[in-house]
Amino acid sequence: MPRIQPALELTQVTEWADGTVHRIEDHLAAEEPLEIRIDGKPLTVTMRTPGHDEELAAGFLWTEGLIESASQISQIRRLAPAGAAKDNIVSVEFGDRSFQPEELQRNFFAASSCGICGKASIEAIRVRGLTPPNPHFQIDPDLLCELPVRLRNRQQVFGRTGGLHAAALFDEAGELLVLREDIGRHNAVDKIVGWALMKALLPLSNCIMMVSGRGGFEIIQKSLAAGIPVLACVSAPSSLAVKLAREMSLTLIGFLRDRRFVIYSNPERCLPKSASNT
Repeated sequence: MPRIQPALELTQVTEWADGTVHRIEDHLAAEEPLEIRIDGKPLTVTMRTPGHDEELAAGFLWTEGLIESASQISQIRRLAPAGAAKDNIVSVEFGDRSFQPEELQRNFFAASSCGICGKASIEAIRVRGLTPPNPHFQIDPDLLCELPVRLRNRQQVFGRTGGLHAAALFDEAGELLVLREDIGRHNAVDKIVGWALMKALLPLSNCIMMVSGRGGFEIIQKSLAAGIPVLACVSAPSSLAVKLAREMSLTLIGFLRDRRFVIYSNPERCLPKSASNT
């Protein structure tokens, strides 16, 4: 039976506060390596916060273009090597085809952040055949401004550690559908996508996703793979993320805090037509 690994760990720390020293207990966000295997072959290892590991693996396979439907996964389960105290392996079995290792290089090309120019990265997205998300999706700007508070109120582990990223999925009415936390922002997004994949909800054509950090290229790529029309970030996007969002007609919002946000692409989904053209 797989063991449930906690997302929190306790440690002893020394606190200095206005000249007074205390020895106290503190919570840390757990961080463990997770190995993803396909048909028994090692695929990748990622550092993650334990929890929802099957979703993470499924979402990773989807957003990196290694599967095209949930039906291609015949089984997904967590494993622990003999004598191991923790379950840090997710085993995925393909049902209708065998995994080809060369697919790894082809599909990870766009996800690499070293030595690859922006033009080549965006071209790799085109090759994958990702299409622009739902052009008819709309969200009210006042409702948009409420999402950061709704996200923060549900960040249970962040509230105790201050050390996790979060991704949250909302519907057009601003109702929270699912929230996932992880030490890695990309993992939090993959957990959301994996959740949707395993519930047969993809594409997420009528949803908005919000992430607690910045909006990097890989976050845009994963959002497009899930069919999400609006991505909102608490912090700033990168230049390449903005280029990709504009090319693929995804509405990208940054600095969503209090009663202010910045729209970097396709403002028509969250502004009246007259306002978006000014």
